[in-house]
Amino acid sequence: MPVLHAKVIVNPVAGAYSTRRKWPRISKLLRHVGLSFDYEYTEGVGHAVELARAAASDGYRYLVSVGGDGTVNEVANGILHSTGSSNTSLGIVSTGTGSDFARSVGIPRDYTNACSFLTSSRRLLIDVGVVEYKSKEQSLQRFFVNAAGVGFDAAVVEATERTPKYFGGTIPYLAGLMRTLYGYKNKSVILHLEDKVETTCILNVVVANGSYFGGGMHIAPQAELNDSLLDVVIIGDVGKFELLKALPMVYKGTHINHPKVRMEKATHITIESSERILVYADGEILGESPASFWLMPAALSVVV
Repeated sequence: MPVLHAKVIVNPVAGAYSTRRKWPRISKLLRHVGLSFDYEYTEGVGHAVELARAAASDGYRYLVSVGGDGTVNEVANGILHSTGSSNTSLGIVSTGTGSDFARSVGIPRDYTNACSFLTSSRRLLIDVGVVEYKSKEQSLQRFFVNAAGVGFDAAVVEATERTPKYFGGTIPYLAGLMRTLYGYKNKSVILHLEDKVETTCILNVVVANGSYFGGGMHIAPQAELNDSLLDVVIIGDVGKFELLKALPMVYKGTHINHPKVRMEKATHITIESSERILVYADGEILGESPASFWLMPAALSVVV
């Protein structure tokens, strides 16, 4: 397969504002591996969606995201909203603090090694999740490639967004977790899982396409990006002490054996509540419940 001319979309503020500093080195590496490309910087939230949609609709068959998980999400959304989505591939150079999608798909988190993958002829056709949620009294939809959900983790993401990301990996997530832990209360929800309906109290529900989130937590160890199923991790009425005690298990993926954790596989999930519950996808806060999640099988081509 010939190497295509790429549009590289660079989020200069990703990775605690470090990507702008790294970009000259990354651009040299891209040229060194033989990638033909031009690039644009993003200028704010949502801009990568616009750039990716325009590029894929204008004939670029290869888009490369340089940034964090949020940048990957925006570029993927731009591709999927374009007129060229079915024959456009996504490449990834991860320079964010979490790099969870890179972990899930098996792309090196070190940008030097990731650049060498970008001229690969290998493509992985992955499933894509869709989440419908409420924001400012409107029902909106968003694609996600890695993980989405409601509850405690969404509140942690909201707190993490207010936490300086001077350190990479899981440190910003853990800082957000500690800030959230004190005041958070578990929520009563109505959970629709395929054709089953139940009322239950939850700490959190994660709807996973990939297997990692939160800067390296192995939240859905059985998840596969191309199995046409979403892995639903339902964490029940877990108390604060229980949560802190069980936290190390999440990095190993052994939390799924906890008596208050349940794993399901599904293609459609809806979560409703009389309480305010935040909704997130790929590390970004979107809005509030009610939220529905479903799957688009084999919807996006990723260079691996």
